[in-house]
Amino acid sequence: MLVHGAFHGGWCWRRVVDRIHDRGARAFTPTLTGLGERSHLLRPEIDLSVHVTDVVNLILWEDLHGIVLCGHSYGGMVISGVAEAIPEPIGALVYLDALKPAPGTSLWDHLTLEGRAEFERTTSDGVVLPKPAAAFRVNATDVAWVDEKCTPQPLATFHERLTRTDHRSHIPRTYVYASGYGIPMLERFAEEAAAEPGWHRVDLPYGHDLMIDAPEEVTDLLMSIPT
Repeated sequence: MLVHGAFHGGWCWRRVVDRIHDRGARAFTPTLTGLGERSHLLRPEIDLSVHVTDVVNLILWEDLHGIVLCGHSYGGMVISGVAEAIPEPIGALVYLDALKPAPGTSLWDHLTLEGRAEFERTTSDGVVLPKPAAAFRVNATDVAWVDEKCTPQPLATFHERLTRTDHRSHIPRTYVYASGYGIPMLERFAEEAAAEPGWHRVDLPYGHDLMIDAPEEVTDLLMSIPT
């Protein structure tokens, strides 16, 4: 189960999904409400809980078990909420250059003052405009494609905090750090993961959108994780 980050959609996993299918495995790439091909549903009141429910319901309706649940960037918030809501079907968690939140925190809580100001400058009527692909250090060949596909996201998804008890401690967890992007917040999460029991850290020398820049390496990693 591959969960995209802010402003993206299930489309961003296309190269990874093709490789997973070629190896005889199944992959699901839900697009979160209001984004990507579901951008016609965009409204300011969509929050993190809605996106968590998107993924929870897909797991329940597809009767999935032993899942490798991977979240990219903001998707780390989503998969953390899913793991707290229904930990039983999840065999492993993978944070792909992602938010690694503690219970009771939001994405907003982890931003610097400058990061918050940047989002506020690009917010209108409760909706945040997407960052340009170049800001994620996407490879030059794919910049125009990513810019074309990215869509706005409700600010409420960044503000809502995880509120449940943390049920993730027993689930094996991997943090994949994009050292070619290397912003301090994500570097800190990678360092925390390397020091905490139950975590495994992997570094890949690419930009933030690893599933686009390094699909072969990301697929190899996902397929190697036991559940």
